[in-house]
Amino acid sequence: MSLDLYDDITEEHAEEAIFLWHLRTLATRQPHYLLDDLDLLDNRIAAHVGGLRINAEVGWAACRELLTDTDMPAIAPLTLMALEAADHANLESLFELAEHEPAFQPALESAFGWVSSQFLRGTVQAMLQSASPLRRRIGIVCCAMHRVDPGPVLLSAIADAEPALRARALRSAGELGRLDLLECCLHSLADENPACRYWAGASALLLGNRGRAVEALVAMGASTGPWQERALRRVLKVLDASAARTLLSPLTQQPAALRAAIQGVGHTGQIVYCDWLIERMRSLETARLAAEAFTFITGADLAELELERPPPEDVEYGPNDDPDDDNVAMDEDEDLPWPDADKVAEWWRVQAPRFSEGIRYFLGEPPTRSHCLRVLRYGYQRQRIAAAQYLCLLEPGTPLFPVIAPAWRQLRLLDEIGRRDEAEAPHLAPGRPKPACP
Repeated sequence: MSLDLYDDITEEHAEEAIFLWHLRTLATRQPHYLLDDLDLLDNRIAAHVGGLRINAEVGWAACRELLTDTDMPAIAPLTLMALEAADHANLESLFELAEHEPAFQPALESAFGWVSSQFLRGTVQAMLQSASPLRRRIGIVCCAMHRVDPGPVLLSAIADAEPALRARALRSAGELGRLDLLECCLHSLADENPACRYWAGASALLLGNRGRAVEALVAMGASTGPWQERALRRVLKVLDASAARTLLSPLTQQPAALRAAIQGVGHTGQIVYCDWLIERMRSLETARLAAEAFTFITGADLAELELERPPPEDVEYGPNDDPDDDNVAMDEDEDLPWPDADKVAEWWRVQAPRFSEGIRYFLGEPPTRSHCLRVLRYGYQRQRIAAAQYLCLLEPGTPLFPVIAPAWRQLRLLDEIGRRDEAEAPHLAPGRPKPACP
């Protein structure tokens, strides 16, 4: 086999690794990916990164050549190779690039979370002590994604002058279950930066506060803006039915906030909204989102129960081939099923009596620890994100389960939790349910 052919194969590994990394970034928050699907994707990425290692010099050059504004994920395999080879010079060049081009920073961060911890010894500690806010932030990101407590560094970062570093430190306080930082989070609810205020409230909520944190998140959820949907998804998991109705009712009358309201309804867990959601399924613009919210409450598997319908004809959402069409926004609901509203209504008429008003439901059951652990193993990514949050809300101080970590790390952690629960209380060990349809 000629050297040129080896080089061509390595370049193919580079292209595939970059493409799959981008796909994985999207998959971690999409409604149709299971943990097993993420595992397959991670294995494919690992195989292509392995191919890059075989011919490392060519692999580095191929990824570097693809490192453009339109292929930002290329920085991820470069970071993995530099970390695994302890190549400090090339790692330094990637940091310098990310310092000057913020668009590369998310992929750089995710690579630090994906790589095995054995390749991070010494590197992350140096980052946490760096004078660079970016390096300290990525060091904190890395610790949070590996669920390793960075210690006092987190407290100093919460008080840093750099907003992005403050926001990440506040977020990590909740993710790591740092109960000692609850008062710092509450103090940061007055931060001038909206991202800091949001993460201060979100973390304080996970850490057990049901007063000022709830008030702050309710205020964000009531106001149209970039943090509205996130705030609603968080705070509606703890609001009682009356408080949830007070927050959501005005939003359902505002066209700009309707999507946020529908999504939020799913996180109330209250069956009083099921008929309203079914009516929203009769509108093409809200049908799929309403169906997802309905599933979040009832656990109805639309595919298994044959409650789906074919996609409507002659309806386009998102970009198309028309050069005169200025619509370039992606279809937010592309991977959600189309519900048959009449069939869903009939199913709900029969099933509603087994549900009780006033009880919070999550995929058809109250959000208990054992149920949330089952969802973490067998649910879809958006459902798994909610399950991880519920576990923290049930037991403040519990580290947030890392639903975007490499699948093999998640599976290992779930096995460890299962063995521990089995030893402590055999009747609480989770069994295997069928996943709810996205």
